[in-house]
Amino acid sequence: MSGSIIIKGAREHNLKNLDVEIPRDKLVVITGLSGSGKSSLAFDTIYAEGQRRYVESLSAYARQFLEQMGKPDVDSIEGLSPAISIEQKSTSHNPRSTVGTVTEIYDYLRLLFARVGHPYCYQCGQEIAAQTVQQMVDAIQSLPEGAKVQILAPIVRGRKGEYRKELLDMRRAGYVRARIDGKVVDLGDEITLDKQKKHTIEVVVDRLVIKHDQAMARRMADSVETALKLAHGLIGVLDQQDQVTLYSDTLACIRCGVSYPEITPRVFSFNSPHGACPACDGIGYAVAPGCPEEQDFTTLELCQTCQGARLRPESLAIKVGKRSIAEVTRLSVRAAAEFFNQLSLTEREQFIAQRILKEVRERLGFLVNVGLDYLTLDRAAATLSGGEGQRIRLATQIGSGLVGVLYILDEPSIGLHQRDNRRLLQTLLRLRDLGNTVVVVEHDAETMLAADHILDLGPGAGAHGGELIAQGTPAEIMEHPDSLTGRYLKGALSVTLPHRERRAKRVLSIVGAKKHNLKGITANIPLGLLTCVTGVSGSGKSTLVLEVLFHSLSQLLYQKHPKIDGCKEIQGADALDKVIDIDQSPIGRTPRSNPATYTGLFTFIRDLFAQLPESRVRGYKPGRYSFNVKGGRCEACEGDGLIKIEMHFLPDIYVTCEVCKGQRYNRETLDVLYKGRSIADVLNMTVDEALAFFDAVPFIKAKLQTLHDVGLHYIKLGQSATTLSGGEAQRVKLSRELSKRATGRTLYILDEPTTGLHFADTQRLLDVLNRLVEAGNTVLVIEHNLDIIRNADWIIDLGPEGGDRGGEIVAEGTPRDIAKSKRSYTGQVLREAGLG
Repeated sequence: MSGSIIIKGAREHNLKNLDVEIPRDKLVVITGLSGSGKSSLAFDTIYAEGQRRYVESLSAYARQFLEQMGKPDVDSIEGLSPAISIEQKSTSHNPRSTVGTVTEIYDYLRLLFARVGHPYCYQCGQEIAAQTVQQMVDAIQSLPEGAKVQILAPIVRGRKGEYRKELLDMRRAGYVRARIDGKVVDLGDEITLDKQKKHTIEVVVDRLVIKHDQAMARRMADSVETALKLAHGLIGVLDQQDQVTLYSDTLACIRCGVSYPEITPRVFSFNSPHGACPACDGIGYAVAPGCPEEQDFTTLELCQTCQGARLRPESLAIKVGKRSIAEVTRLSVRAAAEFFNQLSLTEREQFIAQRILKEVRERLGFLVNVGLDYLTLDRAAATLSGGEGQRIRLATQIGSGLVGVLYILDEPSIGLHQRDNRRLLQTLLRLRDLGNTVVVVEHDAETMLAADHILDLGPGAGAHGGELIAQGTPAEIMEHPDSLTGRYLKGALSVTLPHRERRAKRVLSIVGAKKHNLKGITANIPLGLLTCVTGVSGSGKSTLVLEVLFHSLSQLLYQKHPKIDGCKEIQGADALDKVIDIDQSPIGRTPRSNPATYTGLFTFIRDLFAQLPESRVRGYKPGRYSFNVKGGRCEACEGDGLIKIEMHFLPDIYVTCEVCKGQRYNRETLDVLYKGRSIADVLNMTVDEALAFFDAVPFIKAKLQTLHDVGLHYIKLGQSATTLSGGEAQRVKLSRELSKRATGRTLYILDEPTTGLHFADTQRLLDVLNRLVEAGNTVLVIEHNLDIIRNADWIIDLGPEGGDRGGEIVAEGTPRDIAKSKRSYTGQVLREAGLG
């Protein structure tokens, strides 16, 4: 195959010496069962090698600032382009990051407002203009007779540097004093400034005692003119209270005496002292003194000074099209696009702003195309979902206009309604048509059918995966006899639940839900059924289910004095005794956390080892078999099995501990065997292997069976939590809930549980959810996956659009009821799937 990326001998993780060719300048989908090796091939092999080669081409100095990647376990890769990875991860945890800053739209807005913005007085609201020298003199002379003032020329304002030349020039020009960082100094003295700190230097042009006569007016006018020339149109007047009043020959309000500094892009930056609101330092929230910015800022109160606008009043009073920069960023992407398309400017302003507006309009258009038209530009980046963050980065990449790049994406369809997914597909095809290779790890049928080439990995997961089962066009995959994916795409297999007639026991009602974009809706959730909440991106699904229902119901069930948030009331809560949100957050943030410890399985395994005759003879208790405490673990690596070696400008290296050989435990602990296997051997088993090994131990077998049932048969018991995907972490949590004794009165909430699931895995998940319902529980799922939606008992469809045009219940009922709704986008997709 010509024009290909040729990979030979890929062995990363579970890949079995894989040889594969990927056509260049095509849209290529890598698919297969969960754990079949898709990410190992796409990210851990192809991307890692592309990134490593690029970083190695840089200088040693530059390499120390970049994330280093080790060489993947592969014999060779030929035809590799520079690689860019766009993964499912939060964009930023910094409270200063917004949708506008991440996409760089805000940088263009700052430039636009600096160049064509109209300043208004922030006190009286009148548009303001330049002050003449005469107006400045009159304002200064209005001070009481006898008042002492100094006329200052601010030649440096808040900039880093030593400024030796400037200070020497002022002294040679005959000036005696200067006010540096608020302190008056003699220019004849030796002045040394720290070049790493920001400084303000104001030359003292004249010192006056106010007199209300013509001679004083003339002297003052000369001094003002001199200061204006020195400081390029800006002067400062220092009074006896050590307060400086600024005057400008460009901007000032004559009525209020308010003067503006020079309007530059930094005036609109909430990361600069020149633009940031002084009360909240540009965060928009009131922060307690000494609190780190990294705290959970969403729980903080809105700053009362700027009302969340983040900027100084002077900055907020500069407007384009009668709107301040904060008012523009409060608009949704869609509304902002309309605003800039209809913006009316003078001929001169249009000439200045032409290039800026082109960039802004293009970037807004890219965000619309990836289904993010409902986001506001001031939305904090930390509040975005992984899918939203990924699509923002995708939109930014399209804006960069690069050609000849290898883009690797991780399930970009996550979080997208089928309607929005079609827009995303067009974006991916556009990226390909620019002359790039687009490799997508994906399970979405529509994306696969639109691909130029599909790689299907398998045949199973974990140790049973890592092989290339089939490759070719979608049509070729559908006809391949060994491709499970092909059979689902062709329709020979489908995800279904057995036919059943289930009726609701009672109804749980969320009355008057009004939070974010929810428009006072009342949603009824039938208890004892599988209910899906659907709708386009940004329609209010997560707000309704997680922020309103889960929060308020948790308060009602677990608190003596419950606080209902986001709605008037929750009716029918007395029919439930538990509410559990099974989300996709990690099961632990350290390598020590793993599926065995999280599910409680490891407790039973340690107890079993502690009861063995050898343990009793030696006096070993269950704690002996913990790698988190001293005693039985290897102290050389403190139970990690690996030792980290820092390599500075080379990637850090993790080497297997020489003492325990990666087994985590000391020799004495490893001497104790159950059926010929040590505790370390057990942790290294997959769920399937452990099921066979512990077949005669009911407690352990039951826990393992639930892990198997949720589709995690391929993961190892001791697998580090940090290596699990969000979907895998969610299914580990689901297995833990399944293993508990059910009361039949629990509400389970899951947000997109099909993340990372192949059709066959989705079938397994649906069977598990059905088991929970059959036990009398209620399952509420936020989902876009059509297989889950059409197998639900009940659907609540929100919309009709996202953002401010969403937040309503468009339709509710059975899947067939929804399919009849002409207003519902979900109904349209269900009709296309043959449910109409």
